[in-house]
Amino acid sequence: MKNWLIFISVFMVSLSLVISILVLWKAEAPFSSIEEKAEQLALDAKALAIVTESYTYNGKNSYVTVFGVDEYGDKKAVFVPTNLEEDSIQEVFLKDGITEKQALSVFKKEGNVQKVLHMKLGYEEAGAVWEISYLNDQDKLNYVYILFKDGDWWKRIKNL
Repeated sequence: MKNWLIFISVFMVSLSLVISILVLWKAEAPFSSIEEKAEQLALDAKALAIVTESYTYNGKNSYVTVFGVDEYGDKKAVFVPTNLEEDSIQEVFLKDGITEKQALSVFKKEGNVQKVLHMKLGYEEAGAVWEISYLNDQDKLNYVYILFKDGDWWKRIKNL
């Protein structure tokens, strides 16, 4: 009887572990799928010749930011809307704006930063922006948006 209880316990733990892994895997699938489609659209639209990285950016509108190199060897960021409309694609040359490190140095003048959570290049009504999310010294969530073209502040959302 004791062996049966051990067997059932081990079986239930194993089953719950497998189900948890499957749920996490399935939950991530839509993001991977939309990123792959956006990368392919950027290539098909001849905006990029080589894709190096992509991620989803959620602002007022959702975009997949696709980084890569065009046919002339210039590094670019292409913003593909998640509805995958080719005529809504926006793009910027990385040499025409501030880098991630430059945006971070502008941001660090903010002061009460405890931990930077993420930095993403995205597209908003003002154009390309660096979105920086961070925790302040009171553990409150904050967002800062810095314009890609010149490093000026665009918007701040504080103490969420």
